[in-house]
Amino acid sequence: MSRIAATFEALQKAGRKALIPYVTAGFPYSDVTPELMQGMVEAGADVIELGVPFSDPMADGPVIQRAGEAALALGVGMKQVLGIVASFRQKDQRTPVVLMGYANPVERYDIVHGKGSFIRDAAAAGVDGLLVVDYPPEECETFAAELKSKGIDLIFLLAPTSTPDRMAQVGRIATGYVYYVSLKGVTGAGHLDTEAVSRMIPRIRAHMQLPVGVGFGIRDAQTAKAIGASADAVVIGTRIIQLIEDQQRDAVVPRVREFLTGIRQALDTLPATTAGSPAGR
Repeated sequence: MSRIAATFEALQKAGRKALIPYVTAGFPYSDVTPELMQGMVEAGADVIELGVPFSDPMADGPVIQRAGEAALALGVGMKQVLGIVASFRQKDQRTPVVLMGYANPVERYDIVHGKGSFIRDAAAAGVDGLLVVDYPPEECETFAAELKSKGIDLIFLLAPTSTPDRMAQVGRIATGYVYYVSLKGVTGAGHLDTEAVSRMIPRIRAHMQLPVGVGFGIRDAQTAKAIGASADAVVIGTRIIQLIEDQQRDAVVPRVREFLTGIRQALDTLPATTAGSPAGR
């Protein structure tokens, strides 16, 4: 069982929802990310999504785009991202880490370091999951199997426009959890319609047994709690980047820890779900 699967299983048995914060690796300071990840765990994070900086992040809004550009300017690429994970693992062997990004950095890593080197080095660093925004499920079966052989889950996005056929495709290949994008558009855009999300989640669950995480548009304890009422996990990224983009280095970790503590407390006020399956179903 992967570290992600074990984490969700424990949460389901406890009737609790997963808190999954996102941060761009190397932002806003190239050396702060391992410490920031540890602070997230101390605040109640169950899984951490670590963004891989990329120059053309098509699914990301302006806030995360700026973070990626800043991290790239500081020299943070895939090699440095894996180093960040390895550094985090020196203090934390329990919390799953998911790399979120795009195909280009993954494929370039293999070009530079040799075929199969990305999966090998990601596993050695302690990566638990991979979400590649521009990898469609129909082209990923071999890649998914190679990741799984190293204990790494391949996670996919679903959107309000996803068809039943696409959900079924994802359900056949994905492991760990699926990430439902609650809004049409990029990260940080639009108004979150929590009722629409609650209607969509049962449709997703009809095609898979995986936990469903929801992101894009969750900005505070109120929206996190509303989403957590129907989802298995809430994912928060843009708001965290906004909170830290103008902070002095010493203020970054305390600011995020304070914010996530409030989110964790809100999620823990939700009624406990029945153990044994995602969201108690």
